Amino acid sequence: MIEVRDVAKRFGRFQALDGLNMTVPQGAIYGLVGPNGAGKSTILRHLSGAYRQDAGQILLEGQPIYENPEAKIRICGIPDELYYFGSGTVREMMRFYRRLYPGFDAHRYEKLKEAFPSVKEGQPIRRMSKGMQKQAAFWLALCCRPDYLLLDEPVDGLDPVMRRQVWSLLMGDVAERGATVVVSSHNLRELEDVCDHVGILSHGRMALERSLSELQGGTVKLQIAFRQEQPPELPAQLHVLHRSNLGRVYTYILRGNTQQVLEQFAAYDPLFQEALPLSLEEIFVYEMGGEDYAVRDIVL
Repeated sequence: MIEVRDVAKRFGRFQALDGLNMTVPQGAIYGLVGPNGAGKSTILRHLSGAYRQDAGQILLEGQPIYENPEAKIRICGIPDELYYFGSGTVREMMRFYRRLYPGFDAHRYEKLKEAFPSVKEGQPIRRMSKGMQKQAAFWLALCCRPDYLLLDEPVDGLDPVMRRQVWSLLMGDVAERGATVVVSSHNLRELEDVCDHVGILSHGRMALERSLSELQGGTVKLQIAFRQEQPPELPAQLHVLHRSNLGRVYTYILRGNTQQVLEQFAAYDPLFQEALPLSLEEIFVYEMGGEDYAVRDIVL
């Protein structure tokens, strides 16, 4: 488990993290989202031990990460901007990683050649396209067999087939070894398919952090047509987050249990009513409400 407690970080006059609290459960795929400048990359660099916080604590299973070699050998990260030695090839970087990570799996390195057939082992990574560099990064990171994998916009630049391949490999590691993945992304549609926990950052703080099942189980999207022309006045206990209509068909977004909401609306004897699936984007938009326009904008 990763725990972030009241963490602050300032770069000059810019407050990148401002009392951030965050909990990543063991064996979870944790999606970290938010607008540009919210602090996603900054907190990932803290989790990897590259940055030292100005205040607060960052703990890996109860132990601090910064300047802790025993913690760092359990963590591997793929940043948004990749860095490798100037002329380093995939095979040369494999030898380097093998010295850093005691659990490096050389047999898996050979097997994963089949998963990344377009990547040439002998070509300097810096001369590859962005997509090829990302594939090389995943090839090496997955062979390190880390307990914790930190990913910053990991599939940016990959084609749809390779994106699916990478997610499949990551989810396999979670299922087989209990690995924990923290992934930062602007693509909520993609995260919805793979993540079981989600946190949204705003101005260096955690605006919302829940399991995906809690998010989806606590918000209802209802389409309904009433017999009368004007919709009835709803009681306060029906927590309406949003209402819109197209003619006489109204769409409500409400906080609550689906069955209970349906029962309460059935009392108005509607012409019809139907609970619809709610996407992760919609949940964030309506849960965030008036918190921050930039946060709402990033998930629309």
